[in-house]
Amino acid sequence: MPFSRTSSERGNPEPGRNALASSPHKEPLQTLLQRLTLILLLVLLCLQPFSQPSTAYADRLQQESSLDQQARDLLARMTPRERVGQLFLVTFDGTDAGSESQIYDLINNYHIGGVVLLAENNNFTWDATLENVVALTNQLQTDEWEAAQRNRADPAPNENYTPQFIPLFIGISQEGDGFPNDQILNGLSPLPNQMALGATWNPALARQVGSVLGQELSALGFNLLLGPSLDVLEATHTEGSRDLGTRTFGSNPYWVGQLGREYITGIHQGSDNRIAVVAKHFPGAGASDRLPEEEVATIRKSQSQLRDFDLVPFLSVMGEDVPPESTVDALLTSHTRYQGFQGSIRDVTRPFSLDPSAFAKLVEQLPQLAHWRSNSGVVVSDNLGSRAVRRYYELIRQEFDPERIARNALYAGSDLLYIDDFSTTLESSSYAAAARTLDQFALKYREDPLFSERVDEAVLRILKLKLKLYGEFALEQVLVSPENLAEVGKNAQATVDVARQSATLISPTLTELNETVPDPPDLYDRIVFITDTRRAQQCSGCPVQQVIDARALEEVVLRRYGPQGSGQIGANNVVSYTLEELQAILEAGRGDSQMERDLGRAHWIVFSMQNPSAAYPSYDILKNFLTNRPDLFQQKRVVVFAFSAPYYLDATNISKLTAYYGLYSKAPQFIDMAAYLLFREIPAEGAPPVSVTGVYNLNEAIQPDPDQLIPLTLDLPTSTESEAVGTAEPVLNYGPFRVGDIVPVRTGVILDNNGNPVPDGTPVDFILSMAGEVNSQVRQTEYTVGGVTRTTFQVTSTGSMNIRVESGPARQSQVLNLEIIAEFPAGSEPSATPTLEPTPLPTETPTPTVTPEPTETPTGAIGEVAPPRQPRFSDWFIAILITATVAWSTYRLSAMLGNVRWGVRAGFLALIGGLAAYSYLALQMPGTENLLNGSVARGVILVTLTGTAIGLASTWLWRTIWITTNGNGEGKSRS
Repeated sequence: MPFSRTSSERGNPEPGRNALASSPHKEPLQTLLQRLTLILLLVLLCLQPFSQPSTAYADRLQQESSLDQQARDLLARMTPRERVGQLFLVTFDGTDAGSESQIYDLINNYHIGGVVLLAENNNFTWDATLENVVALTNQLQTDEWEAAQRNRADPAPNENYTPQFIPLFIGISQEGDGFPNDQILNGLSPLPNQMALGATWNPALARQVGSVLGQELSALGFNLLLGPSLDVLEATHTEGSRDLGTRTFGSNPYWVGQLGREYITGIHQGSDNRIAVVAKHFPGAGASDRLPEEEVATIRKSQSQLRDFDLVPFLSVMGEDVPPESTVDALLTSHTRYQGFQGSIRDVTRPFSLDPSAFAKLVEQLPQLAHWRSNSGVVVSDNLGSRAVRRYYELIRQEFDPERIARNALYAGSDLLYIDDFSTTLESSSYAAAARTLDQFALKYREDPLFSERVDEAVLRILKLKLKLYGEFALEQVLVSPENLAEVGKNAQATVDVARQSATLISPTLTELNETVPDPPDLYDRIVFITDTRRAQQCSGCPVQQVIDARALEEVVLRRYGPQGSGQIGANNVVSYTLEELQAILEAGRGDSQMERDLGRAHWIVFSMQNPSAAYPSYDILKNFLTNRPDLFQQKRVVVFAFSAPYYLDATNISKLTAYYGLYSKAPQFIDMAAYLLFREIPAEGAPPVSVTGVYNLNEAIQPDPDQLIPLTLDLPTSTESEAVGTAEPVLNYGPFRVGDIVPVRTGVILDNNGNPVPDGTPVDFILSMAGEVNSQVRQTEYTVGGVTRTTFQVTSTGSMNIRVESGPARQSQVLNLEIIAEFPAGSEPSATPTLEPTPLPTETPTPTVTPEPTETPTGAIGEVAPPRQPRFSDWFIAILITATVAWSTYRLSAMLGNVRWGVRAGFLALIGGLAAYSYLALQMPGTENLLNGSVARGVILVTLTGTAIGLASTWLWRTIWITTNGNGEGKSRS
């Protein structure tokens, strides 16, 4: 609203000044009001509740920005040699990191980015294993710190840089289940492998195991974990040794993603975010028929096939919607080749870790990967000195050139270059080859601008990840105390829980087993235990360890059920042999050995099996026994416990067994579980996460259970969790509703054949029909999220509406019966939407009719029962635009009429009024429900205009009072 100046304001400014001077309290009061007005305006602008953005996401953005600036400042102070050194993740022999060692030289003079400790390199000892690990990791970090101090005092000539202390990555691959996939074999809490976790179908247990691993590795000084594997085990091989087996969570992309995500979360939480997690083997090697360490495999898959299957678990741990604690820190790229990746089936990529275009194509096509990469996600190459890489270069008849291979991996997208055994025919020492490669990288950095740009890009990501781990690069932040070892190795409960929930009766069914074997072994039964034992060493000079010991299961059985236990069996009736001894009698042919005599007298023969290897095909021995020596097991009860993947026996072999159990892991807790299962004290709760040929099909197992009654209910905010899961009643009555109402519906949790929620993306058909109408059925397909599906229907006609659902073979569900009317009878329409509660159809016990009860929600569509939508950023922007436009227009119009002072006041009050009104709406204060339940943008416009009008009216009232109380004829001369 414009205002013109009075005649006294135009012609004689002094009277107004004298009038103010004559009242000593008016000028301070006016100043106070002006200040309060400005403060109120700033508060409204800064604290607008427009969309309540995620605090966690805002903190994440702020942290990213801070880390980025710190990393850039640090990068600017680094020498070229320090920069290229950060790219390399190396290995070394032994436990010596003193000033005379080769690893000291690589740290001191080449400024490597990190190391990986391996059992095969003798980095661990037999005695005082954990104490020596802490001493070694602390020594390595101290070497790096001392190198920075020494170089700072004596900087390199001709380089105007300041040497920096940058903590080393100290990495390890600790996959669980001991030898051969764990590096530390003694002292840590025994943890299960990934397939055992997969057989629990319980992501919470994956988080618990990850937490234990993170806490214990962090206490040892590790800050980089090469794992877990997020590969989806698509190809299984009954001959063994050719697939990843128990190193994966299973064969379903959804469940591998869920378990992997929780496992990563646990590692971060257990380590207090001091361990960077490296998921492997990107973009997926689950269909490989070769071990990634041994040979470069070729997988026939297009980009779309990878995206829809292999990449699903990887994408579940990156992206904007993934919490920071569940986001993977780095990806380890595989050496796998992909046929058809480029679109043509004739085209085959190079090994993915060495292909300069393959990773870039995935970044272009996958928004989650692009987001993760733009937020400094680090890519780690798989071992560039592995036998697989060497065999590949032999195949294409090229010399193994460490510098060229490292450069190819860098251009292929890797930021950290993992090198173990970089020796060549010219340089038999891996140390010398690594040093030469680092020298060549430093030289090329100075000469090639494109190369230096790629190096700086990679180093910036590495620095940000290290800053994320430590906050600041101070030695006291990095070193670990030996006192932290007090709790290491004492976290067995998680493994006990996994052993119990993963144990699986693969064949026969429990009902069949109870019929054929109603009782466990008793006092007069003779039991022969045959155990697949292996030998392992912590280092080349360390004592040999038995994995599993030949008498391990026998000892557990005697302890629990022998004379010193429950007394169910006699100590003289049990005997143990190794699988090697069984192999010997099979090769010797029929005879009269002690083992043959014991097998002939036995009532029970119990096998304990481990994963087969190329050196020891253990399951072949068992198959040979089942095929060629039926005389030794017929009329006996043969039980096999697979402390391995469960698919090494086919249906024919399994049919010869009394019981076949999957235990998956060989930690001591799983051997205990085998004893419980043998004596039927604990039921097997798990289910295989992979298919077993002829016995168990995973794809069928994860389909909706056809015998379930799918819960169905209205999707109301008042619904409780019990309603979400459904009741036992087949039909639920709701109503009445009006034509035009929106009916929101949701299922409860839909279960698969294993009793677990079906995977995300399972199709569910909602079927709507009107009673008495021909061809009135409407079918609407939606997809599950967390086992639950939601949809809405709009009511188009009166009568009785029925809604039910189907999902694959599950055809039975609760039925919603909705009464639809045209309008509520005159005078009886409630002032609020009725609270709708389900009522079962009348049975033998009469059920009272539900009477609508008014609530505070206005009458309208059923969809209006949902909470009002919160205004968004766009709504806030509309409010700012309207108020600013009105305020500015008011000021300009008043200024044109010659009254700048009152124009400013009017503009400010219009702005304050509009923003205050918008805030009232955004806070959902009383009276705003109708506006928020309709078009929010329209409500924002109406409320904001009302607020600005009130502000202008307040200005007019203020000016009127001002002129009246200040006299000097202003009241008469007001325009």
